[in-house]
Amino acid sequence: QVQLVESGGGLVQPGGSLRLSCTASGNTFRIVTMAWYRQNPGKQRDLVASITLGGNTDYADSVKGRFTISRDNAKNTVDLQMNSLKPEDTAVYYCRAMGGGLYWGQGTQVTVSS
Repeated sequence: QVQLVESGGGLVQPGGSLRLSCTASGNTFRIVTMAWYRQNPGKQRDLVASITLGGNTDYADSVKGRFTISRDNAKNTVDLQMNSLKPEDTAVYYCRAMGGGLYWGQGTQVTVSS
């Protein structure tokens, strides 16, 4: 089993920045890919960004050039640096780990509003 805990969400004005962090514990040696997803009420959970064990990244088109995902394998953490935030980035952001199973964090709210 792998446990994931997110932090760093909050309220920010349009154009601002936030950094989300996710820390994994448990059987972390099994983790291959880590990712951030986001979801709004009544909508599906969408991929924001992902990063493999080797550091290969992938981003949703809507966040390319604004968000950066990074990973520290030694600390079992994955971060999401979010810049130039827009109101449409408002959502609950979830950390996901894949490897020996699929694991989700509890989510952290990000609200972009003036």
